[in-house]
Amino acid sequence: MYRRLVPWLSVLLALLVLWAPVLAQPATQPSTSNLTIYAAASLSDAFKEIGTLYTQRTGWNVDFNFGASSTLRTQIEQGGIADLFASADTTQMTMLVQEGLNEGEPRVFARNRLVVAMPRDNPAGITQLQDLATPGVKYVTANPDVPIAKYAAQALDAMSADPAFGSDFRARVEANLVSREENVRAVLAKLSLGEADAGIVYVTDAQTAQDRVVTLDIPDQYNVIATYPIVLLRDGQHKDQGALFMNLVLSSDGQAILAKYGFIGAPTGP
Repeated sequence: MYRRLVPWLSVLLALLVLWAPVLAQPATQPSTSNLTIYAAASLSDAFKEIGTLYTQRTGWNVDFNFGASSTLRTQIEQGGIADLFASADTTQMTMLVQEGLNEGEPRVFARNRLVVAMPRDNPAGITQLQDLATPGVKYVTANPDVPIAKYAAQALDAMSADPAFGSDFRARVEANLVSREENVRAVLAKLSLGEADAGIVYVTDAQTAQDRVVTLDIPDQYNVIATYPIVLLRDGQHKDQGALFMNLVLSSDGQAILAKYGFIGAPTGP
């Protein structure tokens, strides 16, 4: 009997030697410390740089989910877990707060302006704002609930109120609409690829694509200032670290990074 057990004991001993390092490890390995932030697509470049600075200072990595503010707000409402939400407008933030998904009050940390963007070769020959309504011009914007689409509509309404454009100017521009995209970066991509002739985007986004698009200024009387608020989220798992990121965004270092990408600073004073 003993002789028959020896081979099996040898096999068992060999398996124990092989598995000893694994068995010695704890059942759950500690994970890397990550902060999760849902942020408007137009913040992609600036927030990535702020995230790098944050990691250098705290040792915490940052996972970003960039997209249309309306989409991100819906994801949070449907159970998406994040520590912070940064929106490209106050409308989406207000809706999130009304659902009680915030922790503390939102803070406005940046603002933005609008500009008309065209492909680099400007195939439609657009030289003035009135040209957006020329029949055959391929106009592109985002889905109706996306902040950039709402801002663009406000700007077109302001132009329509000026006799130099005509009261039906917005309607004539939107008659040229060829597609609605998921967010402002998708609008910019459509223009960069020459798949549309013109679209209204943020100044900051146009700045990131200077080698692919040209721009046409929208004067102050027609322009719209986009407002960007940020807030800690009720279900966030790292509130202290989230507060540190928010403070960094609002600090002089964070504001300098945002300014580098073309954002207007956070409002000051009461």
